[in-house]
Amino acid sequence: QVHLVESGGGLVQAGGSLRLSCAASGRLISSYGMAWFRQALGKEREFVATISWSADNTFYADFVKGRFTISRDNAKNTMYLHMSSLRPEDTAIYYCAAHPGGWSSAARDQYDSWGQGTQVTVSS
Repeated sequence: QVHLVESGGGLVQAGGSLRLSCAASGRLISSYGMAWFRQALGKEREFVATISWSADNTFYADFVKGRFTISRDNAKNTMYLHMSSLRPEDTAIYYCAAHPGGWSSAARDQYDSWGQGTQVTVSS
């Protein structure tokens, strides 16, 4: 497993932007498929976006298409989620995840490494 630490969360007004980072350690993530999930209070953890090891394949949940962008910098062992046009319903704890298979995947049970999460709060 790889150790993952999220950062960049915070409080932002509706319509604003944030960039989340997921820093990996312990192993190089250059061969890992990675993703962002989120969990709002009282709800199930849900898929947000995923990226393949080479970044040539990305996939987004419908509710973030056109607003969020997933990216990665394998040289820095870090993945990112740029979020714009934020809405109050985007309020959640955001988690990054990784799996050694390398492909992009929206399936939560595909991932065997998880970060502790970073809180994103969007005020109206």
